[in-house]
Amino acid sequence: MINEEQSPYQRLGGEVAVRMLVDRFYDLMDTLPEAESIRAMHPDDLSGSKDKLFKFLSGWLGGPQLYMEEYGHPRLRKRHMHFSVDEAARDAWMLCMKQAIEEMAIDDALLKQHLLHSLFKTADFMRNQ
Repeated sequence: MINEEQSPYQRLGGEVAVRMLVDRFYDLMDTLPEAESIRAMHPDDLSGSKDKLFKFLSGWLGGPQLYMEEYGHPRLRKRHMHFSVDEAARDAWMLCMKQAIEEMAIDDALLKQHLLHSLFKTADFMRNQ
């Protein structure tokens, strides 16, 4: 079971680790041929996307609620509704996220399993096709 004393945000390594995760995720999305479909949904300059994902994940993982403070409730499905998100897009997003998490070499197997499971559920919830 996940340690209730520390949030996943803290257990992952806080701000520095979340930024590393987000940066690597977008590096992978920008370079993996399997991620072309989701890369095409983003602007050429990924800095705004990186900032929003970092802020969202910070709060989602139990850290500072940066996204909520700046943008309000995430309303993820609504904010992504103008994109065609099917199983292939979900899987491409997860491919990048899973590889980014794997590359972080997280020692805590339960934390890693929790992150991957929760991120998959969130990515799957985004499907609108």
